[in-house]
Amino acid sequence: MSELSFLAIAIGGGLGSVARFVVSREMGNWFGNYLPYGTLTVNVLGSLVLGWLATVLLDRPEISSAVRLGVAVGFLGAFTTFSAFSYESVQLLLNGAVWRAFLNVSVNAIACIGMCYLGMQIARMV
Repeated sequence: MSELSFLAIAIGGGLGSVARFVVSREMGNWFGNYLPYGTLTVNVLGSLVLGWLATVLLDRPEISSAVRLGVAVGFLGAFTTFSAFSYESVQLLLNGAVWRAFLNVSVNAIACIGMCYLGMQIARMV
């Protein structure tokens, strides 16, 4: 992998982590804390965008591998938060909120898989 690819991943990762922070904070401000809505939102959006981008980027060889890595690995890798989702789900369980933990896991899984598929379908229509 070239130095340009590493730079693209680093820049994408920095931008993705800032975007995650802003989206997560705002979702908490808007919807409260019944569920970790910020994590849910970035995971769902990230799944949609990755499904779309993977389909678009894989079908376009003129797009450099550095750009592909910067967006998919860097930005989306930092933007989505599976580790945060896991921790928040465990915290809900440890706090006795079994129903909320189950709801959080279920909504994340169904929405993210569905949005990834939707992103792929949208990319194929364009």
